[in-house]
Amino acid sequence: QVALVESGGGLVQAGDSLRLSCAASGRPSSSYAMGWFGQVPGKEREFLAAISRSGNNKDYADSVKGRFTISRDNAENTVYLQMNSVKPEDTAVYYCAAVSTFGLNVRYRRADAYDYWGQGTQVTVSS
Repeated sequence: QVALVESGGGLVQAGDSLRLSCAASGRPSSSYAMGWFGQVPGKEREFLAAISRSGNNKDYADSVKGRFTISRDNAENTVYLQMNSVKPEDTAVYYCAAVSTFGLNVRYRRADAYDYWGQGTQVTVSS
């Protein structure tokens, strides 16, 4: 099992940058593909980005492609989401998630594909 803790959220202005971190403890994070999801009240968690165990494969939602970058440091058991040029519509609670899988494909755009979740970190973007 793995425990996930997100950090780095906060209040920023449109156009700013922000980096979220997801620290894993327990089983090494290199055992898991990782994903980032965003959720606003009343809506389902929305896929944002995913990264394979090695970090060699990445996938992004169209809404964040070119603005957000997912990366990982397996030595530090941490996954990051670099958010650039943020927009008010990026306002959400951001969750990281983990699944024990070797591959990375479109299946991992679904929240129900993941086994472990963090508690979330709030990102608020003002206009």
